[in-house]
Amino acid sequence: MKNIFYILIALLFAGTSAFAEGKHLFILSGQSNMQGHRPQEAFTPAVSKKFGSENVIVIQDALGGQPIQRWYKGWVSPTGEKPETTGDLYDRLISKVKPAIKGQKIATVTFFWMQGERDAKMLWGKVYEKSLKGLIKQLSNDLGRDDMNFVIGRLSDFVLKNQKYEHWTIVRDIQMKIGESSPRGTWIDTDDLNTGKSRKGKDYKDDLHMSVEGYKTMGKRFAEAAIKLIEKNK
Repeated sequence: MKNIFYILIALLFAGTSAFAEGKHLFILSGQSNMQGHRPQEAFTPAVSKKFGSENVIVIQDALGGQPIQRWYKGWVSPTGEKPETTGDLYDRLISKVKPAIKGQKIATVTFFWMQGERDAKMLWGKVYEKSLKGLIKQLSNDLGRDDMNFVIGRLSDFVLKNQKYEHWTIVRDIQMKIGESSPRGTWIDTDDLNTGKSRKGKDYKDDLHMSVEGYKTMGKRFAEAAIKLIEKNK
């Protein structure tokens, strides 16, 4: 009986050891729908419950209405033009990440991306796949992590007929493709998150932005997706 008891204890600790060696870094970035997301409402409580609040580092930096060229330094337009400045918001993000992890042992890194509306509006869908792949690689290289997980928030059902934002479904399809292209990646559905009350009490119906409850649900889905990736790849 004693032997069985010790075996059970050993199995228990073996199952949790992968989560005991360092902290889990979660980096959230993108444009307005990431900016409107408040991690403390649902995301941070969920990952803290799973890994322990002392083992979690959450960094968020987002800005509404911005194209991916402000993060991806190698961005080139569909006509082959390269802007004088690219990646300035990426630099801002990294300036928050580096100090937060200095001297820390990092067990896992997961990157969350909720962006694409501006690129769909600007008709830059044809270069979005290369840009998003490049951004993910850019971040993993800078952090020295070839094992970085990533979760993409797919564009919602705001304009599925591509009115107003003519490359909406192009960007949407690319986000799913990239999320499904790697065992370390995935994407979450946001189609049901943009109907309801806004933070200012406005009624939303398939809006460009998420409702109050939609942002909370998005945080839960981000957390659930990250936990699955971390468990699968441990």
